[in-house]
Amino acid sequence: MAAPAGTWLAAPWSPTTISLHPPDYSVFASPEFDPNDYANAVLAGEPYVLPSDTRTKPVLPSTKVAETPGKEEISIAISKLTFGIDDVSKQIKALVTNHHQDLLSQAASANELSGSLTSVRAGLADLDHSLEKLRVKVRVPYQSLQTNVSRLQKLQQASDVLRRTSRFVILARRLQNQMAEMESGSSTPDQSLPLIRSKSDESALGQDLEDGKERTIAKAALSIAELGMSLGPSVSRTWLTSLQRRYWVARPHGCPKKTDFESRISLRSVNAIAVHVPYIEDARAKVTSEMENMVLTGLTSLNQSLLASSLQTAYNLRVLPELVQNLILELSQAVDDRIRTAFDLSKISKEILSKDSAPSPTQYKSRVRTEPTNLTAPQWTAALWARLEVMVQDMAECCVKVYTLERVLKIKKDTVSHVVFLDEAMKLLENKPSATFWTALARSLEKNTRDAARSSMFLQQTLSTGYPRLLRLFHEFFAKIAVHTDTTYIHTYQSPETVIVLRALSNFESLYLTRSSTKLNESVSQAFSGEMRTPPGMVQGINVARTVANELDSARFDPLLVKAVAKSATASIDTIVSRVDGSVSRDRSSVTLVGPSATPQQAINGSLATFLYHTWLLLSQLGEEQKETVYNIIKPSVDNLHAAYKRIVNPLLTAIRRELGAIISKMHRFDFGRSADPMAGMGGTSLYMKDFVEKLAFIKNEIFSKFGIGDEKRAWYVIMSLVQYIIKTFVLHVSIVQPLGEAGKLQLTSDMTELEFALSAFLVESSQEKRGGNLESVGPEYKMLRAMRPLLFLENSQLVLSQYTAGLPPLIVLHHILVRSPIPLPHSLHGWQEAEYVRWVDEHTEEEAWTLVDGGLSHWERTTESEGSEKEDAMQYVNLARKVLAATQLL
Repeated sequence: MAAPAGTWLAAPWSPTTISLHPPDYSVFASPEFDPNDYANAVLAGEPYVLPSDTRTKPVLPSTKVAETPGKEEISIAISKLTFGIDDVSKQIKALVTNHHQDLLSQAASANELSGSLTSVRAGLADLDHSLEKLRVKVRVPYQSLQTNVSRLQKLQQASDVLRRTSRFVILARRLQNQMAEMESGSSTPDQSLPLIRSKSDESALGQDLEDGKERTIAKAALSIAELGMSLGPSVSRTWLTSLQRRYWVARPHGCPKKTDFESRISLRSVNAIAVHVPYIEDARAKVTSEMENMVLTGLTSLNQSLLASSLQTAYNLRVLPELVQNLILELSQAVDDRIRTAFDLSKISKEILSKDSAPSPTQYKSRVRTEPTNLTAPQWTAALWARLEVMVQDMAECCVKVYTLERVLKIKKDTVSHVVFLDEAMKLLENKPSATFWTALARSLEKNTRDAARSSMFLQQTLSTGYPRLLRLFHEFFAKIAVHTDTTYIHTYQSPETVIVLRALSNFESLYLTRSSTKLNESVSQAFSGEMRTPPGMVQGINVARTVANELDSARFDPLLVKAVAKSATASIDTIVSRVDGSVSRDRSSVTLVGPSATPQQAINGSLATFLYHTWLLLSQLGEEQKETVYNIIKPSVDNLHAAYKRIVNPLLTAIRRELGAIISKMHRFDFGRSADPMAGMGGTSLYMKDFVEKLAFIKNEIFSKFGIGDEKRAWYVIMSLVQYIIKTFVLHVSIVQPLGEAGKLQLTSDMTELEFALSAFLVESSQEKRGGNLESVGPEYKMLRAMRPLLFLENSQLVLSQYTAGLPPLIVLHHILVRSPIPLPHSLHGWQEAEYVRWVDEHTEEEAWTLVDGGLSHWERTTESEGSEKEDAMQYVNLARKVLAATQLL
């Protein structure tokens, strides 16, 4: 059965569609089917084979083609062909009938597409025509222009070669004249000059000739550099000096890049130019040699003018950065060699052996020693310090040369381009020449000193022990270069360069500081060697303070070393404070005043306080001897010594004041308002005053004797403050004694006299400044005690007059007025004990005490008015008190 008609028509031909045809039509459906070959095959009775089958595989004789039309009869073949034609016609007709709508639409689309293709074809034709016109207008002129441009380039190259050749010839002739002037012109005397000249004229003439030669060399260098630029990128390595060869790989300074000359013809290809090249190379070598000699001479003699001329020559030769870098490296290397030689013990040994007498032929020759013996140690030490002095001298010379070079580079400018030479040199240098030199010097010092200290115990011990002497050598070094450099090394300011160099000696400095710290710690340990049995005292404190002062004085000449020693001393002083704090007794027995003698704890604390006080006293005097910056380092630790001393003394002083105040407060147990005092035997002092005198004698003889604080004015304040407290407390208690009669006043006067005697004896035996009473030195408190006697016997009207109450505080006068009146005292009004009130007054200001009295007066007035009591007699005392309070407002 035939396939649908639409399938054959719609699907395009492909191997897949061939396989869908009926077997009888497969041969006819092939694109390679040839009717003539098929008819010939049928007539010949042979099978018809497609050309593609014959190419892919041969047809064997035994191969049988099934139902091949070629093997049938002609009539049968024609019948089959006719049938096939009819069948195909029917199928086509069926396809057309079934798909006539699609065929019509495709035909219409094809017709429309045909019209569009016609317009496109017309447009393409116009485009081809326009393109042809443009080709005629553009291509022909372009080809002509290209020819002319090529010709112009060749003319320009020829013109450039001629121009550069002309310039080269001019420069070469100028160089010849300059070289001739440099070699012989300066040595030919001017015939026009007088034959007889003075020495000054000859000196000036020689200087002018030298200046002229230097200028000629600089001009020749500029000509050589320009000639080298003219020769192009094929410059030979023979043109490079030793300086340039060293840095050729890193930076071929002065040589143009290859890209600058890619389109230029080298002048070396010109025969007229090539003839001059050897002469220019010789001239360059001579100018370079002269330049190097001028540089060395200028640095050696520190001739800035000559050095500036040589640097100008180097700049003209395009080798200034390389020259400066090479000079800095050579000077740094020279310093490194000097330092290495100074610390080389093998050379020191050879030097000492060479100074000794020549050995006899039979004497045994030992190997060179690298460490001295006990006998040769002084010779080795002297040789070492001599080498170090030479090393410092060489370091100073090299440093001055570097700074001279940098100064000239900073000042000198090129006359044409106005380029500063230092900026030009910095194109190759990473830092300024001086900074580079200082860094190299510090690095070399640090390395050689570290290696020397590590390899030789002799060097380590000698230079650590003699580190101050080594520092003094470097002080001389800084002083020598200070004239030529901007470095400063004084107590107030140290240049960073000097600090870097001295930090390179940190190995020996640390060893010296270790020795110093060990010495300080040994003095501290020796002071505490007796432990609690024999605690340190005045002698040990003085020894420790002197050790600290001696160490600071030894390092006083160097601002950095003395600060380091001060920091080390601070640690030792802090150790003293910590050890004393651990040894101080703080229990009740250390402050008890029972007697009859001081407790062992008080003796220990007294010895420790004495030790702290004398250590602090001597160390505090260092503020006048040392610089302020140095003393400020140890000042906190010195203050800690005094604070530790106060932590020992203050609790005992507080206990003494409390005990004496308690004894004085016992006066209120006696009735001073009676006509006669039965407590006073035979008109003597009161019992409380006898107790007070005994207790004061106990404190003086037993307690204060353990504290050897001396008689210095700084220690005197402890006793003086205690005496002032006693007088003030006694007067306050006396002023509030109530009731007070005439006999009581006399008894109090007797007690005051006894108190003066006791205090005078206390001060006389505590001070060696005067033999006798010294209560006048107490100050206002003593005047207050002396003024208290007449106050007791004044009339009421005299209590407000200043001439009768001079030396007494207003509060004491107020108390005495209230004692005479029926008005209650402030402590009675508030329900306080007398001792509590006195303590309150001591802890508060006078203004607060006056306010308290004023408040008591106001309270009494209000209470009296409310109760309706008679107050005429008491008002006179109120008025007196008001007048005293009013007078306090004027103070």
